[in-house]
Amino acid sequence: MSADRLSARAWLVDKPAGPTSHDIVHMIRRRLPRGTKVGHAGTLDPFATGLLVILTGRATRLADRISARTKSYRATIRLGARSVTGDPEGPIAPGGPVPGPAAVAAAVAEAATWTSQHVPLYSAVHVRGRRLYEHARRGELVDTPTRPMQILRLDLVDYRLETGELTVDLEVSKGTYVRQVAVDLGEALGCGAYCQALRRTAVGRLRVDDAVAPDQVPDVASVPLTLLLADMPTIHAAPATARALAHGQRVASPHAPGELAVLDDRGELVAIAEADGECLRPVSVFIDPDYP
Repeated sequence: MSADRLSARAWLVDKPAGPTSHDIVHMIRRRLPRGTKVGHAGTLDPFATGLLVILTGRATRLADRISARTKSYRATIRLGARSVTGDPEGPIAPGGPVPGPAAVAAAVAEAATWTSQHVPLYSAVHVRGRRLYEHARRGELVDTPTRPMQILRLDLVDYRLETGELTVDLEVSKGTYVRQVAVDLGEALGCGAYCQALRRTAVGRLRVDDAVAPDQVPDVASVPLTLLLADMPTIHAAPATARALAHGQRVASPHAPGELAVLDDRGELVAIAEADGECLRPVSVFIDPDYP
C-alpha cells in the first residue's frame, strides 16, 4: 500500500481556545511524515473551542463536503456590553441595562427566524480588494455585505440576569457567524452583546464527544473515511470496478442518479462517484491507480 494511500486519513480534534485553526493544522503537520498534505473542514475563531475535522492526504478532497454541513454550537452571550470584534478579544465597551428573562426569551425566539446577517467587520471576507479585518485594522470605513444564513435550531439554555450571561444551543447553516448572531441579538434587545464563549459541538453527524486533543494526532487511531460520509448512500465494488474507478474510468452501473460512496470489498473508501442510471463516473478518488 502506497504512502499516499496511507495518508488519506481523518481525525476529529477538540480545538482549545487560543490557537487559530491554521495553528492546529501546522502543529499536526509537524507530527506527520514530511510532505503530508493536511487541512481542516471549517474554521473556528481563536477564542472558540470544539470540533475541528482534520484531514490528511487525499482525504483533504472531502473538506468542502464536510464544511458544507450544518454546525452545532453552545454559545455564551454577554448582554450589556459591546465588542468591536463581536468576541472577547475586544476592545469591549459598556452597553445598556440588561433586560429581564421574558424579554430575552422573546428575542431568542425571534432570532430563530432570521435568514440573513451582516458579515462581521472582523472577518476574512474580501471587500474592495482587502479582507474586512484588514480594512478594520486600517481604520477604514466599509459597508459589510449581507449574506443569507439559516438558524435550524436556537434553544435558550440559561440566562443569569445578575451577570447578563445568556447561554444558547444552536444549529446553523454553513457560513453563519455565531458571534454576529450574538451582536444582532444584543442590538435587538437594545443593550448590546458579544459572544463571550463558543464551543462547536457537532459538524453534521460528527460529534465533539468523539474528538481527541490535537497533540494526540497521529498517535491515536484515525476515524474511517466512511464515517465522514455516513449521510451518503454507499455501494460495495468488486476489485475490477475499484481499479477502474481508481484510474478515473467510467464503469457500467444501473444505480439511480446521484452521488455514491464506493467502498471496496474490505470496506475502504475507493471513490465518490456520480451515477446516471447507466454508469458510474468517479468524482473524487481516494486510492492510488496502482490499487491491487
